[in-house]
Amino acid sequence: MTWLHLAIISPFLLAILIPFLYRYARNIHTGWFVFLLPLALFAYFLTYVPVTSGGGTHQANLPWVPSLGIYFNAYVDGLSLLFALLITGIGALVVLYSIYYLSKKTEPLHNFYVYLMMFMGAMLGVVLTDNLIVIYVFWELTSLASSLLISYWFHRQASIYGAQKSMMITVFGGFSMLGGFSLLYVMTDTFSIQEIIAQADQVVESPLFLPAMLLILLGAFTKSAQFPFHIWLPDAMEAPTPVSAYLHSATMVKAGIYLVARLTPVFGGTPEWFWLLSGFGILTLTWGSISAVRQKDLKGILAFSTISQLGLIMCLLGLGSASLYFTDADETTMYATATLAAVFHLVNHATFKGSLFMTAGIVDHETGTRDIRKLGGLMTIMPVTFTVSLIGTAAMAGLPPFNGFLSKEMFFTGVLNATELNIFNMETVGFIFPVFAWIASIFTFLYCLIMFFRTFTGKFEPSNYEVDHVHEAPKGMLISPVILGSLVIIFGFFPNLLTYTILEPAMAAIIPDSMNYIESAIFNIYHWHGFNAEIFMTLGVVAFGALLFINMGKWSALSIYQKERDPLNRAYDGSLDGLITGSQAVTRIQMTGLLRDYFAFMLVFMVMLLLYSMFYADAFAINTQDLAPISPHMWVLTILFIAATLVMPFINHRVTAIITIGVIGFLLALFFVVFRAQDLAITQLLVETVLVILLLLAFYHLPEIRKETFKPVFKLTNAVISVAVGVTVTLIAFSAHAMQHERPFGAISEYFIENTYELTGGQNMVNLILVDFRAIDTILEVLVLAIAALGVVTMIKLRMNGREDV
Repeated sequence: MTWLHLAIISPFLLAILIPFLYRYARNIHTGWFVFLLPLALFAYFLTYVPVTSGGGTHQANLPWVPSLGIYFNAYVDGLSLLFALLITGIGALVVLYSIYYLSKKTEPLHNFYVYLMMFMGAMLGVVLTDNLIVIYVFWELTSLASSLLISYWFHRQASIYGAQKSMMITVFGGFSMLGGFSLLYVMTDTFSIQEIIAQADQVVESPLFLPAMLLILLGAFTKSAQFPFHIWLPDAMEAPTPVSAYLHSATMVKAGIYLVARLTPVFGGTPEWFWLLSGFGILTLTWGSISAVRQKDLKGILAFSTISQLGLIMCLLGLGSASLYFTDADETTMYATATLAAVFHLVNHATFKGSLFMTAGIVDHETGTRDIRKLGGLMTIMPVTFTVSLIGTAAMAGLPPFNGFLSKEMFFTGVLNATELNIFNMETVGFIFPVFAWIASIFTFLYCLIMFFRTFTGKFEPSNYEVDHVHEAPKGMLISPVILGSLVIIFGFFPNLLTYTILEPAMAAIIPDSMNYIESAIFNIYHWHGFNAEIFMTLGVVAFGALLFINMGKWSALSIYQKERDPLNRAYDGSLDGLITGSQAVTRIQMTGLLRDYFAFMLVFMVMLLLYSMFYADAFAINTQDLAPISPHMWVLTILFIAATLVMPFINHRVTAIITIGVIGFLLALFFVVFRAQDLAITQLLVETVLVILLLLAFYHLPEIRKETFKPVFKLTNAVISVAVGVTVTLIAFSAHAMQHERPFGAISEYFIENTYELTGGQNMVNLILVDFRAIDTILEVLVLAIAALGVVTMIKLRMNGREDV
């Protein structure tokens, strides 16, 4: 294992130690131990900047399941390094912030930091792994860890609801994404992303191209909260503010952005990829910005603003993918501007949105409320929080000289350039991008004004707050937002600190084939470009946004403004209700409480599946040659066996029935002896003996039971099912015997006889089939038992402590 692999799994290793640190170092806040790891990882990943900025990459290979093409190959290029720095850098600041936000006296900190480290490790695995299956494993771990973090305050019903919603939507997308990954494997015979990129032409020409792309985009859209899957993100705001600042501004919601950027070399340059990304992106941008205006909760505004900003980045990635269509330098450079804007805004959004979430948390922490209808007049009481919020909201609104202004201007350039495209039908409908971009920017400016002025200006009313004394946050809680706010200013005044070290290498990973045609001047980012269309669009945004804010009293009474909850939540809640109703109906049909009905369901399904498989494979065959003669004692055993079985339905005494079952079991053991299956015979004898003895002892000690008067009733349905099962099993047995020498590999028994010792090193074939050839099945069975054992231990522990189940 290399240092790079260790960096990925180190958060998981720390997560194992956190409960012990929490228990045995109670005098020290657990966050101080955790803080050291993301800080060290950030410093470690900085060492790769010279490698990627020089156009290089680094890969460390580690076989996992090589027989299935699954390798834990860690891969660092400009794109993965950008995300790794965001994950660890913002992560370190969030942990530092949480030390002062979460009290060690009242909060179960070990749970919080275990979940947080699980999430950090999972995100690092997503962005630093080259294998699609390994990415999927880490992808689902992010969903699990984020749900645990969202439900951290599990005593709140809203937290549970938000966690379930997040899990259901993102895991649904994850399953879809796995299907897309599988189709990519069918097309390319590899799970390696870099090898798939090398076969991009073959992927595009495949009939599976469109299904694979759609399934993968479902995963990306659900994770990155694109319309209409965005509804989970506002409910996720029930998590503690450090979680919101980390997951929902810089990391988890960017996972879908990363996946889209990573696979753009495979799918980019096609009209389907272009329209799906840019179309859903611009729709999400507009919907999120309008919805943010209707919110009355600070974190609610930030949640919908995150949705909007994610739509902006997704739209830019879609527009920028058109550069892969061209080979002309001027056209490639023109449309690659959108990709550069996406990467730049990715960084900018992490800085200003992270700082805004933290200041919103400070306001909530020190005043006891986030409702903008109660807030006001905090400017002089919380001057540092006011300053950081001013910087963050100005950057998010796209005002100079902050970094958000630069990437917003580049966004306007990207959508204006899109109108000049003469491909993908853009010459007729391309105008929608600058129009909707401008409208969405007006609402973005508006909600920034609402959030800032309603919180910090106006009259201070002490009676509106749930605390006795409103004051500035502790200095320690201010460190992280101040650092992020400082980065907003630094990247605004000196954007080219990032261009050649971070942005260009990341862009080279997204559109590698087009980098040779892109002029280097594109990476020179600066504020003033003269009086062009972009600056006039910005002036229009400021003017109309300010006008709407000034006249809020005239339109804020509209019913649509009063409805904070997204209307699409009705569809989600209705679908859940439909699933519950439907499952209850199916359950009422299936769960009759009668054992014979359950057997009937299972047997009918088994017969249908087996017969269909046999017909589909044309596997029916009967060959009576080379059959061994049946000896007299076998006839005796067979007759006794059949007689004991047939007499069972007519026995109306339970003890007699138990003895008869034992006779059938012992006769079966004799069959095993005759067929020289000693292991099976011994097992059968032991199990049957213990079973009969236990049943007889149980009935001996049970109270007297009145004599049963059972009269067997003939049912045609049961007879048909019984005959069908018998015929099916008989046909399969005859067919297996007849075709055992006709297949290329011969009989399955011959395979085990020839390969058991060589492949496993053992001689007990039956045992080795269970533990080696069927190892995965056996492991899963053991896992089920382990989960059941943990459940039993947990219930006993809770009951012994006198705690009620939640």
